[in-house]
Amino acid sequence: MKLLITGSNGLLGQKIVRQLEKTGIDYLATSMGSNRNPNLPATKYVSLDITNQNNILEVCDDYQPTAIINTAAMTNVDACEDDEDGCKKLNVMAVQYLFDWCKLNTCHFIHLSTDFVFDGENGPYSENDLRNPLSIYAKSKADSEDILLNDSYLNWTILRTIIVFGQGENLSRSNIVLWAKSELAQGKKMNIVQDQFRAPTWADDLAWACIKVATTNKNGVYHISGPETISMFELVKRIAKFYGFDENLVCPINSVTLNQKAKRPAVTGFILDKAKKELGYNPLSFEDSLDRLR
Repeated sequence: MKLLITGSNGLLGQKIVRQLEKTGIDYLATSMGSNRNPNLPATKYVSLDITNQNNILEVCDDYQPTAIINTAAMTNVDACEDDEDGCKKLNVMAVQYLFDWCKLNTCHFIHLSTDFVFDGENGPYSENDLRNPLSIYAKSKADSEDILLNDSYLNWTILRTIIVFGQGENLSRSNIVLWAKSELAQGKKMNIVQDQFRAPTWADDLAWACIKVATTNKNGVYHISGPETISMFELVKRIAKFYGFDENLVCPINSVTLNQKAKRPAVTGFILDKAKKELGYNPLSFEDSLDRLR
């Protein structure tokens, strides 16, 4: 087995690399520009622009992966509203380029997607529930899924997930837990929405699932998230409580007061039965993952 990972400078990419280093599986990590992960051996990294089809051909033809795990994406939901072309280029067109290479080379394509493909009216969701994306970002992820879902080539896996958190090296973006810890440690008041519900996902659990579907060649759609769906307000309150910060710093607000550019689903969350049964997926509780993070 030879795995190629895109987006290896990101949190999930770093976690996949960390776990692969313990397995001895042959892999090549790729991201745009230089490697920002000090725990990644230089010999296992190549710069790759997945929006450049020729660059994909060059790198993949040289390495000849048997599976590609695509973690790269434009994930800033509001930024996607301002840059629809850039969002489509990275989240849709690049997926087509990678998938085309996989089809020509009998390679397993593993693609990361999101709970935002759902409208939040009937959460939690199973893999077979109808999608109804509400934003440019969400539509781009649904469109990228359709590339796989509508093709006759069946050696692919879609892993949908929800707000991923954890600690990484030189990350370009923070995540909800790291941001909340930093703000609370400084004694800052935090206004957090109480009318949006998610299932926060420990990055290490998601990385495990990515490697599991690669090594077992599982195909189809799987929902991978934390085991509990809670409001964002409760999530941050529990972070404050766990780390011993002042819970009164966390104040509830309604999402309408934020005037966010992108519309977000109210209640998502996943039904994890399929992943538990077919993959043996057993995610940590939120507090257990916070303990690991500590």
